[in-house]
Amino acid sequence: MGMHEKVTQVGLDCHKKFSTLTARDAAGKVVLRERLEHADRAAMRQQLGRYPRGTPVVLEGTFGWGWVSDEIGAAGLDPHLASSSKVGGWREARGLAKSNKRDADLLSELWGERSRWWELWLPPAGVREQREWLRYRMGLVRMQTGVKNRVHATLHRHGVIAPYADLFGVGGRKFLDELVGGSDAALPASARRSLCGYLKVLGTLRSQIAVATRQFRKEVRHSPAARRLMTLPGVSWVLGYTIVAEVGEIERFKSGRHLASYSCLAPRAYDSGEDDGSNPIGRHIGHAGRRTLKWAWIEAAHGAVRKDARFKAAWERRTNGGKRDKNRGYIAVANELCKLSHVLWTKQVDYSPSAPPRPGSRPDAAGVNDSRSGTGQPDRAMAPAGPQRPQASL
Repeated sequence: MGMHEKVTQVGLDCHKKFSTLTARDAAGKVVLRERLEHADRAAMRQQLGRYPRGTPVVLEGTFGWGWVSDEIGAAGLDPHLASSSKVGGWREARGLAKSNKRDADLLSELWGERSRWWELWLPPAGVREQREWLRYRMGLVRMQTGVKNRVHATLHRHGVIAPYADLFGVGGRKFLDELVGGSDAALPASARRSLCGYLKVLGTLRSQIAVATRQFRKEVRHSPAARRLMTLPGVSWVLGYTIVAEVGEIERFKSGRHLASYSCLAPRAYDSGEDDGSNPIGRHIGHAGRRTLKWAWIEAAHGAVRKDARFKAAWERRTNGGKRDKNRGYIAVANELCKLSHVLWTKQVDYSPSAPPRPGSRPDAAGVNDSRSGTGQPDRAMAPAGPQRPQASL
């Protein structure tokens, strides 16, 4: 039996140009160490193909893990993704120095652990393609914002005051074109040429953003989950696509609370010692999760507060009528939207402003089941009030 045939688990430490591999046998002993060169994909596939089919390969969720996991799967092996922060904390807790060899050894040990505390969800190729389009559009929007800021800076640097609030609307764009094509003494020739270049770049960026947005609409039309999410107030085409791409598979979240925590919307506080009744110390929302999801839900919360009376009332309760903690009010609304989305997605229903009737409840004359909020009890008495029983005298 060759050394490769004895392997039962593999750890792979990925880098930009190469990966370090450590293989162990059933007894947990290191039997092989190899270096995989990324430049030669054919040789890399040949090296991976020597191991028994179905062998679990643990790799860190570092930059470039996607294509490496695809190569591992194409070789007939079983890729698994490990959390870099958890593996790093595990290494430091054991007092080990960091090196390529040590990291590969630690990753190869993980498969022998009793629990999968280290494992992350490995998104399939379809989800990664959705996220690729999302990253592409987000990058274009950031570049567009940068170009617009440079246009504003050019006008401000030369003391040109635009008569339009939106410099890039119909009237504002006409004003910029006149500046570029005119001979205004307030704007020198060099500034006009640079402004002309910025406007050309801006036009190209807008056309590419439009292409990506059309792709979003096409994906959403074929996604029942995205269409249901768009029934929530404040969720647009772009936000619906963003949420579906970032969540991936809703089945991996047990409840709306888990999805809210993954979306960096779960409230946390650093409390220690006896509770004295004061506000929690260091109150914040989570930072380990999908920050893009947090942005999407908070953007949706702004729209929900404007469009829906229920969410507006919740925001006003949290902010004392908009007098304090406005941002935290939007976070609270975003948390509620996130939990609602889990219900819509898992139960495959659309959002309805009115709550569904409770089992066994009787609708009133208007067909509406009214109940007191937070109690589950009806507004009206369930039995007509009869004569009061006389109290017994002592």
